[in-house]
Amino acid sequence: MTLIIQKPTGAKLVLSKIQQYPAVLGEPWGGGYFAGYISHTADGNPTHALIVAPRATGATGGGYTLTTPLAWKTASTATAGTTSDFDGAANTAAMVTAGINDHPAAKFCVDLNIGGFTDWYLPSRYELDIAYFNLKPSIDANNTSWGINSYSVPKRTINNTATYPAQTSLTAFNTSSQAFVASDHWSSTESTPTANGWFSRVDNGQLNNTAKTFGSRVRAFRRIAL
Repeated sequence: MTLIIQKPTGAKLVLSKIQQYPAVLGEPWGGGYFAGYISHTADGNPTHALIVAPRATGATGGGYTLTTPLAWKTASTATAGTTSDFDGAANTAAMVTAGINDHPAAKFCVDLNIGGFTDWYLPSRYELDIAYFNLKPSIDANNTSWGINSYSVPKRTINNTATYPAQTSLTAFNTSSQAFVASDHWSSTESTPTANGWFSRVDNGQLNNTAKTFGSRVRAFRRIAL
């Protein structure tokens, strides 16, 4: 059986092995909210649906209900298996193997039980970028040095402009209800040098890296394979 899902942009996705998938960005689903599709094959074909955790219980750091900022790691050292740009679940699993107590941001996600779902993880840098592009919380000008994302659906091959993407029109995500705090959020992707990790500025789309011991915001994700 084949299902055609109408995306808000007007594009259509044809999916096989269909279950019930959300059709509208920001729709409550799977313990959180639908944040868009990702392509692990980097060819524009969706492989997973991304779900962002509720703001009140699945996020922490300045501006959120839970206000504690968390470090990527308690020491400025490498963590094997955390270099994926697109697979936050794999990065997080590697942190569990290495010692989850040494990885506070990922531990926050792993310890969550929201709506009966316990498979939350710290998103990769391009998963965060997809959520920014689809659910941008602010009217701030975008950083035009970023925007290309081979894992997005549809695949993005050019950088952002100052005005595109625009602030989301979804009320829950452009107010304090479910919106991302318009600032930096940790991703699970290790950077080079390995003492650093990547973070996303969800106000302007900039991806940058900083010391793993830096305390920043965290917003958990989970995903559903298509």
